Amino acid sequence: MTDVTGAPADVLHTLFHSEQGGHEQVVLCQDQASGLKAVIALHSTALGPALGGTRFYPYASEAEAVADALNLARGMSYKNAMAGLDHGGGKAVIIGDPDVIKTEELLLAYGRFVASLGGRYVTACDVGTYVADMDVVARECRWTTGRSPENGGAGDSSVLTAFGVYQGMRASARHLWGDPSLCDRTVGIAGVGKVGHHLVEHLLEEGARVVITDVRQEAVRRIADRHPSVAVVADTEALIRVEGLDIYAPCALGGALNDDSVPVLTATIVCGAANNQLAHPGVEKDLADRGILYAPDYVVNAGGVIQVADELHGFDFERCRTKAARIYDTTLAIFARAKADGIPPAAAADRIAEQRMAEGRGRR
Repeated sequence: MTDVTGAPADVLHTLFHSEQGGHEQVVLCQDQASGLKAVIALHSTALGPALGGTRFYPYASEAEAVADALNLARGMSYKNAMAGLDHGGGKAVIIGDPDVIKTEELLLAYGRFVASLGGRYVTACDVGTYVADMDVVARECRWTTGRSPENGGAGDSSVLTAFGVYQGMRASARHLWGDPSLCDRTVGIAGVGKVGHHLVEHLLEEGARVVITDVRQEAVRRIADRHPSVAVVADTEALIRVEGLDIYAPCALGGALNDDSVPVLTATIVCGAANNQLAHPGVEKDLADRGILYAPDYVVNAGGVIQVADELHGFDFERCRTKAARIYDTTLAIFARAKADGIPPAAAADRIAEQRMAEGRGRR
């Protein structure tokens, strides 16, 4: 079913009427010469220009791509607010398999679309896009971060993303067990790509036991060859059932916490880098009912966006690392708010972020 514009009616309902909507602007982009089809979603500019990455993914349909852009953009508003950044939330998705259709011409065309927004949206890397891609996009758009150091950027933001998740794990351990140390704790990581492999390093340095899985065998081999002590399981279904698992870290795509996974999860803490880990509203209560402490994903994975935001003002790695280290304190504050209000941590984080956004609107 479509509306008068030809767009799927459920997409427009999501945009204008549902709790997942409330977006300021959604731009559909098409460049026939390069094959570009993209969606840019701006959820909020209450705190400043919308900031969020560009995902390049072979969506099953255009409607699925739009829905993902809307959800991701909304999540960026909350992430940027909780990270204390003067940025709203936005996200872009490019439809297609990057291994097949990604070209310089396509990325330049995408850059022109971002530039046409006049600074309302600042883009960066995400799943399927890399520093080299942002260097190309930046040739057409000055509102581009995540560029290489050779081109005036900060480089790979996954380093500080992993560091922030690690700080979130330490805060979770402090809250639940009274000690932030992860030594001798067993941590399962689903996805050891851009962020996950850095997270492995932090955990091993502290003396944690690490179990991993990834759909890409080359990613698993990279870890296993370098760290023979790291255990490997076949898939995420096996990982969440590992006996004695203390912490589960979803570090791939979203929706990892759902009606099937939560009932069988053996970990007592969930803290990972993936965006939108809760498959639907209510999952956070299911986790709480099982006594599983959930560190809200958009809080603990904010290290990367802290880095790309800093790039806009002249990048300083140590300054960014100091800001990312505060994720530890922010996570503890969320747990304290959740306890005081008698709500799950995800709801507490939302309340804090919404308050900051409301205050931002009041100042404008």
